[in-house]
Amino acid sequence: MTETQNNTETRKNEERSRYEVLVDGEAAGYIDYRLNGNSITAIHTWVGEDFRGMGLARRLATELLEDARRTGRNVLPQCGYVASFIERNEEYLDLVPAERRSEFGL
Repeated sequence: MTETQNNTETRKNEERSRYEVLVDGEAAGYIDYRLNGNSITAIHTWVGEDFRGMGLARRLATELLEDARRTGRNVLPQCGYVASFIERNEEYLDLVPAERRSEFGL
């Protein structure tokens, strides 16, 4: 589950419970997550200062959400960035359980 484009690679690092993005092989950002049963909780998104404005947080959020869809998991976006990304990209709203959406401002 690795995507490479313009020397940018996204990958799931299960050992560290995070989705990572590398630019020219250098760690540029990540989303920490936690698995709990059939749910993946997005905890925190971080992109290094030198890499901001490149759309990397968007790529990380997309990777997490697409992985959740592929694996049949629902998403609990405790991370403010992931919650706002879902709000702006409603095709992912179905991944958040309807009874919990208000908890995340969705």
